Amino acid sequence: MIIGYHASHEQFAPAELLSFVKQAERAGFDAVMTSDHITPWSERQGNSGNNWTWLGAAMAVTTLPFGSLAIPVGLRYHPVTLAHLIATLSEMFPDRLRWIAVGSGEAVNEHVVGKGWPDKHERDQRLQAGADIMRGLLKGETVSRALPWFSVDNAKLWSLPRRPPAVFGAALSAETAAWMGGWTDGLLTVRKPARELADIFDRYRARGGGDKPLALQLQLSWGSTRLEARIAAWDQWRTAAAPADILADLAGPADFDNVTREVPPEEMDECVPLVSTAGDVLRLLDECRSCGVGEVYIHNVSRDQPAFIRFMAREVRPKLPQRR
Repeated sequence: MIIGYHASHEQFAPAELLSFVKQAERAGFDAVMTSDHITPWSERQGNSGNNWTWLGAAMAVTTLPFGSLAIPVGLRYHPVTLAHLIATLSEMFPDRLRWIAVGSGEAVNEHVVGKGWPDKHERDQRLQAGADIMRGLLKGETVSRALPWFSVDNAKLWSLPRRPPAVFGAALSAETAAWMGGWTDGLLTVRKPARELADIFDRYRARGGGDKPLALQLQLSWGSTRLEARIAAWDQWRTAAAPADILADLAGPADFDNVTREVPPEEMDECVPLVSTAGDVLRLLDECRSCGVGEVYIHNVSRDQPAFIRFMAREVRPKLPQRR
């Protein structure tokens, strides 16, 4: 199982995040995952660098493979523009951008261009159409489309990678995972209770996912004590306690802060796993492995990334099964 490091643009300035990724490589992480945001989830996080600019810099100073979220729904990015970014990165760094995980996005990131915020059904339609356009362009095709939301007129990419990245689907629910099973190359989701996670994977496999790869973002909060980990999660990732049915529709960090303002620190125990020992992390990784996950990207939501990376190198990595 690949054990990767999640680079959280929302929480750290791009230059600082670059230093963390270099440390993660030295510590033995196998890969890196990034998200693509223009806005943080909370005003306390206070950052959100450009993912695609940052990826070029990160690939230039590391040797690790990367995976990234990509939102080709024609709001913040037109699918042609996004395909162009992906192709250029993939040509410069062959096989280093292993996958992009396409999703329908959130209002907090996409409303900023002033084009409104579509309902879920329309977002899904736009997503599949945008992903199809990107796939064609990345294979060297000339693409034209006349769609209700965006048009493409004889678009062609001239600098192409030897091999384009895989297109994973980013799904938070079993319904979305099932819908993505037949047209994606793999699935990315976030860690949930074991039964709920198994349902997501089972539905994906049953609807065309078969033996396609499964990747997981494992959010946890690390601290030298559980109390320290709890307070870190409460300060930095209280978003996890927001009602799931409104997450995609909130328009800004202040909105997320408002809906979670009354959440007590103790409630974070149910939202984000708290870890302070190697055993805590190893149990979470075993849980992921038992679900058939092939790639796990650990997102430590607490602020002290250097200490967490040292903890992983010193206490967790030596206890992991050795690769053959």
